[in-house]
Amino acid sequence: MKNAKIVVGLVTAVLLTAGCGSSDAEDSAAQKALPVAVDGPQKDVVPQREAGERLKITPLPPMDAPFVEKVEHNLRQAVLRSARVPGETSAKCPDGVDEKAGAVSQCIATYEGVDVPYEVKISESAKEGNSLIFFDTTPKKGLLVAKAVYDSLNESYGSESGRTDASKLACEEIPAAKAVPLGKDTGYTCQYWSKFADEGEPGYATLRLTMGAQGYGLGFQPVE
Repeated sequence: MKNAKIVVGLVTAVLLTAGCGSSDAEDSAAQKALPVAVDGPQKDVVPQREAGERLKITPLPPMDAPFVEKVEHNLRQAVLRSARVPGETSAKCPDGVDEKAGAVSQCIATYEGVDVPYEVKISESAKEGNSLIFFDTTPKKGLLVAKAVYDSLNESYGSESGRTDASKLACEEIPAAKAVPLGKDTGYTCQYWSKFADEGEPGYATLRLTMGAQGYGLGFQPVE
């Protein structure tokens, strides 16, 4: 009987030790939280569908302004709408803008001190001497804005998203603004707490932040 009591005591000790180990594991998991908590919509971020109306740069260049000035104004408008957050903008086409049909020129739009290169292409139907010239602007890099990232994460995984499997949203510290390659992983990650993140167990689910191929449309790709 004495031996039986000793065995029971040992089993109890093992169970207690296992319990402490479980607590330590939970504490360790909690320490993996990324530093920037996202607890709702971000102030100053304009929804993409409203950016065209609410983020306008005025005044417009006068009708008789040089064509390059009109292009530069258009670029300032484009980079601001891409940012979705009010900020200082400028634009410059160092070598001017070639107005011939199909011509391509290189320009730079700046948002809060961050340069975003753009390609400006004149319409193939443009005619010399025509006062109305159509052109397209295409960003060569994407503009990553921290507030817009945090806001997009909330839209996709926050309480207003309708998801019931996500909470405790957070991201790495992302620069206020940064130019990044198009259509690729930005190198930054975000996360959310899920009941089923770690092989069916509670934990943080990691998301890679990607930039859309056209310079807009942030993506959050789950890390398996």
